[in-house]
Amino acid sequence: MPVGFGGEVERQLIAEEVRALRDKHGLTQDELARRIGFSQSTVKNIESAYRVPTREQAELLDKALDTAGILRRLEARIRAAPISPGFRPFISAEADARTLKTFEHTIIPGLLQTEDYARTLVEAYPGLAEEEVSARVAAKLKRQLVLETEEPPWLWAVVDEQVLHREIGGPEVMAEQLAKLAEFAYRPRVTIQVLSAGRAHTALLGSFVIAELALQPTVAYLDTVLDGQTVQDAAMVEMVKVVFDTIRTEALSGRESKEMIEEGVRQWKQRIAS
Repeated sequence: MPVGFGGEVERQLIAEEVRALRDKHGLTQDELARRIGFSQSTVKNIESAYRVPTREQAELLDKALDTAGILRRLEARIRAAPISPGFRPFISAEADARTLKTFEHTIIPGLLQTEDYARTLVEAYPGLAEEEVSARVAAKLKRQLVLETEEPPWLWAVVDEQVLHREIGGPEVMAEQLAKLAEFAYRPRVTIQVLSAGRAHTALLGSFVIAELALQPTVAYLDTVLDGQTVQDAAMVEMVKVVFDTIRTEALSGRESKEMIEEGVRQWKQRIAS
């Protein structure tokens, strides 16, 4: 059962409404796409709840399907949710995944962050009111519930060594964060590896997450400074998978990585005591 998030219900409603109204009007996906001036794959992704229509697309769909503006209103509610637009299409895939593979070269992966660590990162975004910060942190923590289910996904995370030494929020926050990372490293369905600092590797292209699902195609999310992009194109996803496989073979073993993380905890605690 997927974990619910802000905007998720509306996104599913848009998908269901577009499918039902298209059928009511006797249109194929291709015919509807031609009416609104977009590709058939765009309509397919909207109907699969993989993609949120843009404001323009929602307005065109309202007009083509005679909805009295309901799709535009749902789209507006989704945009107001505390999840970045580029990440929204990935949320349901993350919640339903049987395996998650992630690489981070700047920060701890979102699914493994403590509340204080996550809050420090969110507060770094300029112009956010306190209620917006709290909403974004709460949304991130809610995503983590997928790892606490009776049958959580297999998680394979690779982090750059510098992530363990980069101070986010102060020594206390870092000690708590690395302790959580170490705890997860011993869970039966979790593998955490550290990529040694200073190595030239393909992940310099950026951070990413891969969600492998049982009944649907694999999806990837590519992170950027401003937002990010959910990728469903099979060829691009395959390229990201190859990059991940290359990174994990270059990284330290699970045992060596645990030792490095635990040493990081000790070093941060020493800084607190000094």
